[in-house]
Parts: sequence; structure tokens; C-alpha cells
Amino acid sequence: MLKTLNFSLSPSTHQTFLSPKQNPLANFPPNSINRRKIPFFGFKVKAKPKDLILGTPSVSVEKGKYSYDVETLIDKLSSLPPRGSIARCLDVFKNKLSLNDFASVFKEFAQRGDWQRSLRLFKYMQRQIWCKPNEHIYTIVIGVLGREGLLEKAHDVFDEMPVHNVSRSVFSYTALINAYGRNGQYETALELLSRMKKERVVPSILTYNTVINSCARGGLDWEELLGLFAEMRHEGVQPDIVTYNMLLSACASRGLGDEAEMVFRTMNESGVLPDIMTYRYVVETFNKMGNLGKVSDLLKDMELSGNLPDISSYNVLLEAYASKGSIKESIGVFRQMQEAGCMANANTYSILLNLYGTQGRYEDVRDLFLEMKVSNTEPDAATYNILIQVFGEGGYFKEVVTLFHDMAEENVEPNMETYEGLIFACGKGGLYHDAKDILLHMNKKGLVPSTKAYTGVIEAYGQAGLYEEVIVAFNTMREVGSKPNVETYNSLIHAFARGGLYKEIEAIMSIMSESGVRRNMETFNGVIEGLRQGGQFEAAINAYVEMENAGCDPDEQTLEAVLSVYCFAGLVEEGAEQFQEIKAVGILPSVMSYCMMLALYAKTDRLDDAYELLNEMLGHRTSNIHLVIAQMITGDFDDDSNWQMVEYVFDKLNSEGCAFGMRFYNTLLEALWWLGQKARAAKVLKEATKRGLFPELFRYNKLVWSLDVHRMWPGSACMAISVWVSDMLEMIENGTDLPQLATLVVVRGKMEKSAITQDFPVSKVAHAFLKDSVLSSSFSSPDWNNGRIVSQRSDLKQLLADLKQLSFEPDKDQLPGLANTPMPLPSSKTFSRAYTKEQFNGAEKDTRSRRDNHKELISNTV
Repeated sequence: MLKTLNFSLSPSTHQTFLSPKQNPLANFPPNSINRRKIPFFGFKVKAKPKDLILGTPSVSVEKGKYSYDVETLIDKLSSLPPRGSIARCLDVFKNKLSLNDFASVFKEFAQRGDWQRSLRLFKYMQRQIWCKPNEHIYTIVIGVLGREGLLEKAHDVFDEMPVHNVSRSVFSYTALINAYGRNGQYETALELLSRMKKERVVPSILTYNTVINSCARGGLDWEELLGLFAEMRHEGVQPDIVTYNMLLSACASRGLGDEAEMVFRTMNESGVLPDIMTYRYVVETFNKMGNLGKVSDLLKDMELSGNLPDISSYNVLLEAYASKGSIKESIGVFRQMQEAGCMANANTYSILLNLYGTQGRYEDVRDLFLEMKVSNTEPDAATYNILIQVFGEGGYFKEVVTLFHDMAEENVEPNMETYEGLIFACGKGGLYHDAKDILLHMNKKGLVPSTKAYTGVIEAYGQAGLYEEVIVAFNTMREVGSKPNVETYNSLIHAFARGGLYKEIEAIMSIMSESGVRRNMETFNGVIEGLRQGGQFEAAINAYVEMENAGCDPDEQTLEAVLSVYCFAGLVEEGAEQFQEIKAVGILPSVMSYCMMLALYAKTDRLDDAYELLNEMLGHRTSNIHLVIAQMITGDFDDDSNWQMVEYVFDKLNSEGCAFGMRFYNTLLEALWWLGQKARAAKVLKEATKRGLFPELFRYNKLVWSLDVHRMWPGSACMAISVWVSDMLEMIENGTDLPQLATLVVVRGKMEKSAITQDFPVSKVAHAFLKDSVLSSSFSSPDWNNGRIVSQRSDLKQLLADLKQLSFEPDKDQLPGLANTPMPLPSSKTFSRAYTKEQFNGAEKDTRSRRDNHKELISNTV
């Protein structure tokens, strides 16, 4: 089935042209050398001048950006070898280019950071008459050298100006001051400011801003900064928004609240309008001081003075409160803004929507989004992206898809982040139909899905157990040029792992290795789960050991996966030791870990230990989920009114996604089954399917009634078989015609054809269940597929007739034959289960045999 995965990389469609062997005489024209011996006639022969040989420019100038001559000169200079002659390069341009043209050349090299060519060209121009640099050229060159940190060279150029009769102005001084200032030498910048004043060169606003910026960054005392500020005003240079923002930036970095307030008020009084950076610096200052309320006061003062702040000021303050998770204060700012008559924009609502979402207040998210629409504030793609992320992480996967349709109605164009968020949510929620539709929508738009988008599609198909579609999506991804990453491979591995398709996992791991993608913790978690589900317990533990050797630290899910191996294998002591290891990490073992241990104790007749563990769960008052699940197991929530508490917990777990949900319900059903709580297990199974989990489980049509348990655990599979048989009986009683075939799917993938299929834990327990019940004569394994157990129509008819003759529980509230066994007292050594050890004798013998074979190995490796 996975054969299509073994593809090879297709050769590039681009031809590779190999350059011929380099000619050692490449700098000479091909006909310039006479290979014959030249006779000596006693006089000198004048050599023929060499042609100028240019290479290929590493960077070509954008066509049309400059005049033709300027572009040509830039390309020639860019192609010039390190020792090439600039003079010969410029010969053809002599008296054709103006100094403004040369200024364009220097600016182009400045943008590229190519100071070497700039300096060579500059030195050449200094020696010429027709293109001697003016002050503008000197200023540009000083700036180029300053940006590269070449301060001595920059100062040399500055000092050469009088030598070449070029007068210094405010521009050249400012360029040199900026060179020293940007490199942290604010003392020299101050000296240059003093020097230019002595030379009667009047500083400009740019000069002062440059000095103040370098001094603020360099840590000059605040009072001296204010001295510079006062000096510039005294000299008639009016500060602008840049000046004030630099002072506010200094206040923010130094935590000067009073000083920031003074600068902000002075700025407003001077009639200089704040911009978004102004507000950011003010908010940063008071946020560091833990006094964001002061910013609200400053905004109120502006409102009262008739100088209404713009929307950016409120948004910056909202962002600050939102980053602290302060909902009350954020809403206060929002209402203050509305009362002042400032209209909220899409960014305002996006900040609040994200704040509500991160705190799980989904109803408030919906209400606020509705308010946004009512107020005629049009949501943009960023707003929808936040909503998609919020509801996707909250487990409202179908609502995410609804948002996509809402975007189309509002004519909001999705971006790649939108598509990635949508498909990620669909993948997490198992909405493979929607993921496929979104992918088709992208194709119609001519968009190539990103790696993250394809990974989401693979995840969605994998959650539904659609293995063929998973492979097609992976191969398509490679064909369109989206390179799979480790998350992609992990999604593939986990998709097959949940069904125990370990042969397919081996193929994926091989491709992953060939592609040079390094395995991580999630990779090993999937491998361990796949090997366990396939009954390869020894290999699963070896994978755990290999994980540690590979330097991947295990997480809680890893430890739970190892515990599940012991649970499947029936190794009580090893399981108990692993459970204690989880506790030793310093975390409360999850409900899944507790359920695994309950199942392990119950099926090995360690009932006192099981009941003691239940009491431990009941004692976890700090964890509602542990308490509710333990009470549900013991029957405290059997009536419908109390069952709502269980449903509430199940709903809360939706946010974790389908992968978590399948693990959770499998472990819970496992515990309930082995504890004999079948009626409660049936209700839990119904809750799981109602939430979209195990979509392949029950399928009914006129030809086939099927039950697919290949992704379930042994106890869960027995529970599903019991419900399936009960449902079939109910359907017959309601007059439904029998199908041609009833099929029980226990194994999928390559192993369907294998003779060792019955070694799979689910397959083994299913066969034992059918063998030791009235179902044994009606079901058998077909020759065409070892992963199926089937019953023909005639056998099915006889089976249902026999079942109808059996006496079931008369209570109509319980499914036929699915009763709960009374929970024993802690000291009781008897535990009446619906299907006892005798009924599962074959399965128990195999388990004990496996325990004897692997106990020493597993305990030693761990």
C-alpha cells in the first residue's frame, strides 16, 4: 500500500552548463599572440595595448532606475576585477557624466554596502579635473564609510576637504557626526558639534537629532541630554517628532516615568503631533514601572484639552494590557476610547479578540466579533486569522470552517496564514472533508499550499484512518515542490501508528532518513505507539531506549506510551514502576495513566490495587478531571442529570484534538471494560463517536454492516463489539433487512495479508471474545484478508435468532447484555466481570506467555 512512497527525486528540469576549462591566457584576445618565433631585428616593437576585460557583475542594477550612462557605469564598475583600472573604465564617460550622476553611482554602492568600489572611485575622482568631487560627494562617501564602521577612513576623507578646496557645511559635519554616533562614540560626536559651531557652521535639526540619538544610545546623563535639547531650542532649532521620540526612547530604556511625562506634555504643548512610536515609548516606560494607568491619564488629558488621540495610541495601550492578560483594564481602555469618540479599527478588535481567546472566553469572543460587525468595522484577514487560531486551539473546529465561509461572504481575501490556520484546525479536528475542500479552493486560486498546509491535510486524513488519502497527499506535496519537514513526517507516522501499521512506519522512517530529516521526540512517540498497537512490545521498548540514545528527552506522552506497552503486555510490576516514574518527574499523572493502571490491575486480578488507585484519583481535589472520571467509574454520575458533568469534562477535552481524544477514550474504555462497567463504557463510547472520534467504527449499508476496531485498545474493542451486536439486534427488531455480510475489521495495512495478524492485541482479543461466546460459530476469518472477521447473511440470521432467545437485563435504560458489575469493596478479592478470565482464557494465556518471554528483557532495558 505504501509503495508509492518509495519515489526518487526527479532530476531538475534546468540544464546545468559546465564552463570549459579555464584558459590561462584568458585576459588576452585570442589572436593577439603570434605563436611563431619573432625574429630580433635590433629595434624595439611597441606592444599592442590590452583591451579592458570585464567580468560578470555580481549584482546588476535595476533597469530604468538611472540614466543609461549611469547604469552602464555602475555595471562596468561592478564587473571590474579588484586590480582593474578605473581610469580605463571611465575613459568612455569622460565629460559625459555630471557630479549628480556620480552621486547616483555612490548612492547605489552605498545601498549595496560596497565601500571598496566607492572609495576607489572617489580617490580616482580626486585626481581628476573633469569630475572633482564636491561636498555632496564627500558627504555620501563619509556616510558609506561610517555605516561600515571605518571611522578613520571617514575622518580622513573629511580632513581632505580643505586640501581639495572643498568647503565643509552642515551636511558633511552631520555625516561625520552620524558616523561616530552610530558606532557608539558619542563623545567624539559632541566634540564635532562644538567644532562646527566654532567654525561658524550652524547645526541643523538633523545634526542635533543625530547627536541626541547617539548620546541617548551611548548612555549620556539625562540632564546633559536635556541640556542638548535646551541648546537646540535656544539656537532657534525647533525640535520635531524625531527629537521627542528619541528623548522618550531614552526614558523608556532607563525607566524615567516623570521625565517621560514631562517630554510628552512639552511635545503636545509645542503642537507636535505624536505618532505610533511616541505612544509605544510612553507605554513602554510606564509598563516597566507597573503604572500603565498613567498612560490612560495622559490620554484623558489630551481628550479634555480637545487634542483627541488617534486610534494608534489606544491600540498600543491595549496591546500592553493584553500582553499582561489584563482583561478588565483592556476593556476599560476600549470603553474610554469609545466615549472619547475615537472609532475602533480592525486592529483594536483583533487585540481584544485574541485576549479573550487566549483566556478561553469564547462566548466573549463571539459577542465582541458581533459587536465589531454591528459597528460597521470591517474585519480584515488579520482579524479572521486570530479568530481561526482562537477557535482552532479551543477545539471549535467546525466553527473555524464557518469563519472561512464568512470571509468569502464579506469579500475578505484569505492569505497563506489563513489557509494554514484553517487546515491546521481541520487536521486537529479530523475534518478531512473540509481540509480537502480548502485545498481545492487554494488550487483554484493558483496558490501552492505550503508545507504547513499539506501537513494539516495529512493530519486530517490520518485522524480519520484514511491511509490511502494520506499517501496521496504526501506524494502530491512532493510533486508540487512543498518540502516535507519533521512535522509532516510526524503526522504521517502518528496516522499509521494509531492503527498499528508498523510496517508502513518503517517505510516512512526510511524515507525520512534518506531525506536528511532528523527525528525528534514526537517521531519516537509515534513509533512506540505504532509498535505497541501492532503487538511489537519488545521493539517498542527498544525504540524508547534508542530515543534516549539519540538525545531526545522524553515528555509526558512518551512516558505514557511506554506505560501503555506494559498495559498491553500485562506486565504489572513494570507498569507500576513506570507509573511511579511519571510521578517522579514532578507532574500529576494524567487520567490516561490512571486508567491504564486501573485496566492493568483489573485484568490481572489485582483488584485491591485498582480500588486503591481509584481512591487516589478521588483524592485529587485540585484536578476536576481526575475527580469526575473517578466518580463516573464508580457510578456517581449514572443518572442523566449528573451525567452532564461528565459531558462537560468531555467537551473541555475537545480542545486537545482528535489524537488526544482517541488516546483518552481508549484508556477510559479500557479501564471500564476490565472493571466490568459495561453500561458506563457504552455511554462513554457513544460520547466519543458523538464528538467525531473513530469515524470508521460503525458503518451500515444494504450490503455490509461493519465494525472497524483496528485503532482501539483490546478492552475498547470488546466494548465496541458488544455495542455492535446489540445494535444489530435492535435493528433487526425494528425491521431492518440483514446485509449480505457483517465484517469486523481488526487489522489494516500491509499486515492484512500476513499470517501473524492474529498476534495483534486487538485481533487476538476479538477472536477470543467471539470464540468464547455464542458468536463463535457465526464469525470466521476469510481467506482473502487476515485482518477481517466476517459473518455471511445466513450465519448472521441464525446468530441473531440465537441472541433473541437469550435473556437480557429487563431495565430498558440499559443496552441488552451491557450491565454494570457492582464495584467491590477495597478488601474484596472477588470481582464479577461480564467476560471473566475463563472467557478470555486464550488471550490471557498468550499474554502470560508474552510476559514470561519479555519480562526480563523489558525490565532490563528500562
